[in-house]
Amino acid sequence: MTTADAAHPRFAEALRELGLDELNAQVRRFPDATRTAAEAAAAVGCELGQICKSLIFAADGVPVLVLMDGASRVDLELVRRELGAGQVTRAKADVVRETTGYAIGGVPPFGHRTRTRVLADRALLDHELVWAAAGNPHAVFPIAPKDLVAHAGATLVDVREQTS
Repeated sequence: MTTADAAHPRFAEALRELGLDELNAQVRRFPDATRTAAEAAAAVGCELGQICKSLIFAADGVPVLVLMDGASRVDLELVRRELGAGQVTRAKADVVRETTGYAIGGVPPFGHRTRTRVLADRALLDHELVWAAAGNPHAVFPIAPKDLVAHAGATLVDVREQTS
């Protein structure tokens, strides 16, 4: 498959609508899945922290997208406090697909079927460039973290699990 059609068609269209059509040419498709951050980092040849995970959670049943670097885990209690929610849980696969239009492992940071609240962990800004899913589990694209946060309409937060 050529680079031009490596991204999911809905995501490729979202890039065009956002004036980011040049990113379509930078999407890289791999024969092996890049479903996990570790698989994506190995395929791209970058540090695990340079992978941007797009994770859907349910805050009191309402979907919320959390953008997190690939080397870190989301602290659900910090997300709960940030949102003022009673409970935050990981969204089930059908909710992820229904909300975003994409399957787990291929969810991009923007270009979703429905508009959701977006939180981006501040640690993403520690990198000059991050790689995020391009709508399917075999494709990723590079983007500057500040551009990623802006185009995702994300609020910068500290929701990373702290390791002691």
